Amino acid sequence: MSKGGGEMVYIPDDSDFNTFRDECESQEGWNSQYNKSGVAVWSQGHEESKTIQKIKMQIACRDVPPETLYDVLHDTHYRKKWDSNMIETYDIGRLTVNADVGYYSWRCPSPLKNRDFVTLRSWLPLGNDYMIINYSVKHPYPPRKDFVRAVSLQTGYLIKATGNSGCILYYLTQVDPRGSLPKWVVNKASQYVAPKAMKKIYKAGLKYPEWKRKHNPDFKPWVYPEQNTLPSISLAELSLQHADSLENIDESGLTEDKMCISDGEA
Repeated sequence: MSKGGGEMVYIPDDSDFNTFRDECESQEGWNSQYNKSGVAVWSQGHEESKTIQKIKMQIACRDVPPETLYDVLHDTHYRKKWDSNMIETYDIGRLTVNADVGYYSWRCPSPLKNRDFVTLRSWLPLGNDYMIINYSVKHPYPPRKDFVRAVSLQTGYLIKATGNSGCILYYLTQVDPRGSLPKWVVNKASQYVAPKAMKKIYKAGLKYPEWKRKHNPDFKPWVYPEQNTLPSISLAELSLQHADSLENIDESGLTEDKMCISDGEA
């Protein structure tokens, strides 16, 4: 997601957010992969050899106001309660009032190796709608030997108000998992893992107000930047994370019968 194809790390501006919104809402060039129970999944780039797919999801969240879902997606303490794929996540440093750098590690279904990411994340409230987008950056935080460092080319959420205290959540992601994954993994991601993940976020939204009342209810640094105590970091400390500088592993021979899905995902 480099500006004008350049190599500089930069903080997304209004035009980037508008482009992201358009992509979430557009149907052109997307292939439907799944559509039931209020969840839809589309993909782009479904060639046999392509593991760097673009996947887009949508779920209607009745009775969850958009600002609540926005809080859910920002609140790293709450994330531990609902995201069973997460191993750990934390914020590394602050760039501006609406941009930071963070770490996220992700539990992949066994026998795949777990992945982790370091991303520059930026967010924008627009009236009753909200957007959060990220892409991978290189930061002195080193890769860990028990994880494969993956690359988010662009990942983000669009939360659109629907009236009646509800919203529609779009999730769009294009990730390089660093490695040749078996085709069944790519298929399972869109048919099984993705819809489950969207339903989890919806459920998390329904339960968040009650949880937040008991856990530091006034602390929302993503809404009140003066509460943010992260160390400041500058763009000069960051560079674009190039996939070709990271380990590439071949897991394409792994068979589905060896796959283990954790209780949290079942």
